[in-house]
Amino acid sequence: MKKTLFKHISLALLLTMGLGSCDVDRIPETQLSDPAFWKTERDLQSASNFLYTYLPGLPNTDDNWSDDTYARAPNSISDGTRIAPATDGTYNSSYQLIRAANNIIEKAPLALNSGVTQATVDRYVAEARFFRAWGYYTLFQRYGGVPLILSVLKENSPELFAPANTREEVIQNIYKDLDFAVEKLPTPTQLGTANYGRITKTAALALKSRAALFEGTRAKFHGYGDYKAHLTISLAASKAIIDSKEHDLFASYYNIFQLAGEGRQNRENILVKQYGVSTSEIVLTHTAARNLENGSASPTRNLVDSYLMTDGLPIEKSPLYKKPTISTEVFSNRDERLGATIMKSGDSYIGTNPIFSVSVLAFQLTGFLSRKYFNTDDWTLQRSNIDGVVIRYAEVLLNYAEATYELNESISDADLELTINKLRTRGKVAKLSNAFATANGLSMRNEIRRERHVELAVEGFRYWDLIRWKTAEVELVKPIIGNFFFKSEFGTATAVKLTADNYILVQDATFRRFDPAKDYLWPIPINELALNPNLKQNPNW
Repeated sequence: MKKTLFKHISLALLLTMGLGSCDVDRIPETQLSDPAFWKTERDLQSASNFLYTYLPGLPNTDDNWSDDTYARAPNSISDGTRIAPATDGTYNSSYQLIRAANNIIEKAPLALNSGVTQATVDRYVAEARFFRAWGYYTLFQRYGGVPLILSVLKENSPELFAPANTREEVIQNIYKDLDFAVEKLPTPTQLGTANYGRITKTAALALKSRAALFEGTRAKFHGYGDYKAHLTISLAASKAIIDSKEHDLFASYYNIFQLAGEGRQNRENILVKQYGVSTSEIVLTHTAARNLENGSASPTRNLVDSYLMTDGLPIEKSPLYKKPTISTEVFSNRDERLGATIMKSGDSYIGTNPIFSVSVLAFQLTGFLSRKYFNTDDWTLQRSNIDGVVIRYAEVLLNYAEATYELNESISDADLELTINKLRTRGKVAKLSNAFATANGLSMRNEIRRERHVELAVEGFRYWDLIRWKTAEVELVKPIIGNFFFKSEFGTATAVKLTADNYILVQDATFRRFDPAKDYLWPIPINELALNPNLKQNPNW
């Protein structure tokens, strides 16, 4: 059975929108007073279900902010041309999520008066605190310190005019919320198939691992705070998930992002955004295949060249690498994750052109097409119910490896076996060891970062990794380069610029900039500054 949370989410949407349903005889929550609503577990569940609609959806185009993908037009974040906006949808939606979570945290205890058990109330409060932490982490990544709003505000609440809290205050509150969630939420095994899709103990640990790694490495490379304290938190949260034995890697990397990778049988998934039971039962939907085919996030040469050869060496060091003469040779003797992430000639494509060929530069400006979530049937239907992966076990392994290395400036072969080499084995790449790195002149830090780069490719991590490593000022000012221009395959229908060595030049370096004095934080929306005079703009915006 799959997508069991889907029907509960559907009910939450119906309640939120004030719509009726053939099997729902209750009036919408929006028309209920607090004393009439917060009485049963079903009430708590219905209120909590609304929070799940804030999980990030598909297609994920966040890597367009980085050097890994490019759309059909320049991106003002990746090329440094943006200005402080009047409003920001992410800022607004994050605080909307936080308000909804605060409402549940405050109101759920009312159900105790109607006989709902403390354990039940704690579980739904824990879900709400997970989502409050999610909302604050989203803000924290972008803006740093922001106002901490931990209660439902009224029109005259003093918090409306409070200054931003510090980075440390925000991240500590994220940890506090997640610690409560870890304590009160069930494990995936306890949750079972019937409630698959709901937040679990390991999801809370995984978000804590992610947030702590972000702040620990950012503090280390930007030179502030106690970075070791955060890295220690990330390491402990990651190890707790590993030791729980609740999760493991899915056998097929490609199928993680297809229907075959859905449900409880895929233990790699820690948290997903669910899209429906079938093509005939969809409330939420996405059009990832259509968007990707139309060039919404086309991979770059920077990403492709990061994949190792099967001998475990990068292309500039491996004797296996040969400069390709046809497009399929780009994938020869490479990490299998490359072919699972990027379309190659011969792969299943779209209804009007069932077999992919490297030919359309009008849409995929880089000459590469992302394959994750690309499904031929979904392209034809113009809708998809493939679940979107939000957190998976592979990230936890990568967090553990990186936190270990950055704490100690070293990592043991045993820890490499526990983490990095499990991912390499799935990709059919030679294992990494300290002796191998030394013998081949490889930087262990770079190899750990490379593994993260390719394992989580086109999933929205790259930009934030460059931000926390303080390498955005180096990487984002480089030109955007695409595939080698195979004239016999690409043809001449679309005019393209080429580099001196015959690669597609998508955006020249002269059109890209990154100001380290301001671009490592995002600008606070101008309207927010006008509404709250005690809220200050981030430096140099």
